[in-house]
Amino acid sequence: MDPLLHLLQRDARATPADLAAQLNLDADEVQRRIAAFEADGTILGYQAVIDHERVGDGGFVTAVIEVKVTPEREGGFDRLAERIAGFAQVRACYLMSGAYDLLVVIDGRSLREVAGFVSEKLSPLGGVVGTATHFRLKAYKENGVLLAKSPAPERLAVTP
Repeated sequence: MDPLLHLLQRDARATPADLAAQLNLDADEVQRRIAAFEADGTILGYQAVIDHERVGDGGFVTAVIEVKVTPEREGGFDRLAERIAGFAQVRACYLMSGAYDLLVVIDGRSLREVAGFVSEKLSPLGGVVGTATHFRLKAYKENGVLLAKSPAPERLAVTP
């Protein structure tokens, strides 16, 4: 991967001057390269990593759904995966190896909302053979960022 892309992936808020210093380049060159990456679709967007527990999103639910599908004759998995990825609730959709075909990550406001998505939108799709839904209980790391920093352990007093 291009070193500039690697740095942007770690910290998209870094200024062109900061990036240029790390890459031993001119800041104008860095800005030009970023603009080119955005124009050609290499960089698709920028996102903040949010600690939802700190924000107090008590009703925020993330589910990971294993989806088994029957591949289409001419389209394989792509057409169905693109259709699933098009739902507003879907945050990510991946073709996987192993016991299931697609891994779908969705966000919802409640367990009931996620269940409704699976039963009313996902499962009825032609080609979907089965699903298994898993709910995120706690996040420790998101997009490479540690969320909950453990407090330093307290030292016990040493007595003679």
